[in-house]
Parts: sequence; structure tokens; C-alpha cells
Amino acid sequence: MSETRTLHFENARLLQSLYANDLKLLKSLEDSLGVKVTTREGWVKLEGEPEKIDKAQRVFNQLEEAQKKGVPIQKHEFQYALSSVSESRGDDLTDAVSMKITTSSRKPPIVARSAGQRNYVEAIDKHDIVGPAGTGKTYLAVAMAVSALKKDQVSRIILTRPAVEAGEALGFLPGELEQKIAPYLRPLYDALRDMLEPEEIERSIARQTIEVAPLAYMRGRTLNNAFVILDEAQNTTTEQ
Repeated sequence: MSETRTLHFENARLLQSLYANDLKLLKSLEDSLGVKVTTREGWVKLEGEPEKIDKAQRVFNQLEEAQKKGVPIQKHEFQYALSSVSESRGDDLTDAVSMKITTSSRKPPIVARSAGQRNYVEAIDKHDIVGPAGTGKTYLAVAMAVSALKKDQVSRIILTRPAVEAGEALGFLPGELEQKIAPYLRPLYDALRDMLEPEEIERSIARQTIEVAPLAYMRGRTLNNAFVILDEAQNTTTEQ
């Protein structure tokens, strides 16, 4: 049995911000949930089966609640809310964005952008973590490390990875040790620069509060009260 339900919002601008002013996102909601969506001014009309309309309304509720908490709604946020409802997951958008990692007063907080990333951040506090490529492991781990350092939960950060070339030989690299290993450690430096001001990174490295080093130089080290990140661990050798 088909039903029609109208959702009213404060004004048209607020409503448009909930779908990033992108009608393609509303079309994706129609296709995913099997409802018809019509929007005018500050309202949305939903047409379809009652249970499907309920799901569509939950999507808008999630988006509105997240926005009230200061989260700008973009394509990713809309799709996250839609998938959490369409897949009947236990999480929602407000759960995902509620986990913010503060790394600097001058930089915006790092936000877990999926249920998997949120679970990963929670697990970092309790376990050694591995995971598939491209899921934000290094970036989120560095964010958690910087946050722990700022809260005085650790006294230093050790970032390390094996010096392994990605599919092609780079040959001899000139310069001192730091210059030779810099290309291999660039992803870790990139993450740091997103979270701290350049001057703060330089000071922390000079004081050895933050240390970035190849794994080959970590043997025999004492790492008391340190947040240690071993990146690209799959490239380590048996001896390492």
C-alpha cells in the first residue's frame, strides 16, 4: 500500500544543505530505498511503501542531526547515512562523526569517515592493528598518536616503516642518512603535516618527541611510554 509523507524543514537552504544541493544524491536515495522524492522550498515529499518511507525519513533525520553537531554534509556523509539505513547497520552518521581526533588547536579535528574507520580508531587503544590497503590506517594511526602525545598519554611518537621501494628500484640516493631515507618515509611526514604546523613538527623532531626512522634502525631500541606505528609491516622480512 502506497503512502505519502511530507517532511518540513526550517527553510529551503537548510534542506538543500542536507543533500549538499545535489539532486543526484536524492536520486540515489530513490533508487536505493524504492521511494519517490519531491522537494520544494523547505519540504520533502516521500511517496512509497510505509516501511520504505520510514527508512528515507531516517536518512534525513541522520543528516539533520549530524549537521546540528557541526558536520558539513557532503556527498560522502549523505552516502554514509543512506548506506547505514539501506543496509540496516547498527551504526549511523552521528556515530561516525562523533569520534573526533584532536591533533592541534590550529588544525581541524580528524573525523572517522566510516564505520570501519571508527572501529579501527577504537581498536587502536586496545590492540595491534593490521588491515587492507587504502582504508586510512596510516593517517588515522598518526592522528591517534598525535592526540595521545597532546594529552600526555605518551611521551613520544615513533613512526617507522621498512625501506622498501614500491615496484621499481630507485638506485643510489645521495646525501646524509636523513636525506637517503626521506623518500621512504614521505607518507608519514605527509600525515603529520596535515595535523601539525610545520614549525611544531620541526621542534618535535629536533627534541626527538617525534621520531621518524626506517625499521632497520629500530633493533635494540628502548621504547618505553612511546606510541609506535610500524607502517607497511607486510614488507618486513623474517629477520626484522
